[in-house]
Amino acid sequence: MQLYPIPPVIPRMRPRTALVASADRSFRQRLAQVLCGLRWQVREAEGGAQAWTEAEAALPDAVIVDSWLPDLDLGEFLREFKGRFPEVDLVTAAGNVAAESPRGPYRQELLYALRRCQETDTAAWNTIPSLQASDTEPAPARTAAPAHAAPRNFTPLLPVLPPAAGKTTSIQTGPTAQGVELNACDRLPELVGNAACMLEISRRVRLVAARMTPVLIEGPTGSGKELVAEALHRLSARSRKPFVALNCAAIPEALLEAELFGHTRGAFTGAVQGRTGRIEAADGGTLFLDEIGEMPLSLQVKLLRFVECGELQRVGDNERVKVDVRILAATHRPLAQHAQSGGFRSDLYYRLAVFLIRTPSLAEHAEDLPLLVEHFLQQLGRDIPVKRLDESALSKLAAHDWPGNVRELEHVLERGVILAGESPVLTAREIDFGLTVN
Repeated sequence: MQLYPIPPVIPRMRPRTALVASADRSFRQRLAQVLCGLRWQVREAEGGAQAWTEAEAALPDAVIVDSWLPDLDLGEFLREFKGRFPEVDLVTAAGNVAAESPRGPYRQELLYALRRCQETDTAAWNTIPSLQASDTEPAPARTAAPAHAAPRNFTPLLPVLPPAAGKTTSIQTGPTAQGVELNACDRLPELVGNAACMLEISRRVRLVAARMTPVLIEGPTGSGKELVAEALHRLSARSRKPFVALNCAAIPEALLEAELFGHTRGAFTGAVQGRTGRIEAADGGTLFLDEIGEMPLSLQVKLLRFVECGELQRVGDNERVKVDVRILAATHRPLAQHAQSGGFRSDLYYRLAVFLIRTPSLAEHAEDLPLLVEHFLQQLGRDIPVKRLDESALSKLAAHDWPGNVRELEHVLERGVILAGESPVLTAREIDFGLTVN
């Protein structure tokens, strides 16, 4: 069912060109696909500076700018860009148009493309861009989809709970959000779900991604902490440089220092040749230290020195090496309490936890279970026909408390797809949580 009219095709003498400026590659690709279907030529820019350079090289008919830029303040960019290129139709990803911006002849097509782009958004948004009152058309009310809403053309796989009495459709995330309303432009493609707590993660990632600020990601095992770290790297100016991950709990204590800082030949028994450490391998990029709470206290001292001065010393070497690395850390422990009890250095904690992001357990955003099930079944159906779940399987999934969180859900569905064999339907029999041993 079509909820809005398709814009009329306007006669033209030359191809129209649109410039899409966003650090979010998936957003650029979705929007470019729709615009190309409307016979636009589309160029892309990863930030404000690149968009400015592209516009100076070849003036576009229209520019669509994301609600956040990794290198420039959005408001300042819009003012300066409109002053330099007044003839360009400038629209934000939320559909807002500056009051002084003249209405371009293709404005309706741009807004149509944004609507279609949001329809294909995997976070199940149902927002419609609006124009400010200064535009010639009346501005429709712009509301974010409630946390219980499902995307258009999507049949929920699990019962969808109605909203609690007295709650509005404006999505807020509790006291930390200070009443900030989250919209479709704030979500991240890596984080499937439209619960308020998930959207708050996306908001925080966008706020801090462009900075050098260390980020500590806390959350239970299997809740997607590494996905958050990867999103922080992808949206930063370091995205073209390495993203190096190290699980501090997976490497024996005796080898962890050499793995982290590197070592020279003959530094210890078995070191037949020198090796670059993970920190040095991430030079210019991002270092992700997973399960930082498991790092031995003796090694925390050396990591603290690197965090403070940006210099490291390889095991067995007297020379110091300067390395430019942004550090992201993650833990399933309440690290502040761990530091108070002496299990983690408090000075290192305060260096790492400059900005905190918490990933929730699956039980805290259970309303996203249908979206997650759909997402994983689609992923598992890349090489085989996509399977679906019957009522018995749905009931069994809904009744589970998910101690392993989203990772457990992914594994349960993968196991079910294998057990189902050639059958296109998963039943309760194939939903095996692996909790009993016969």
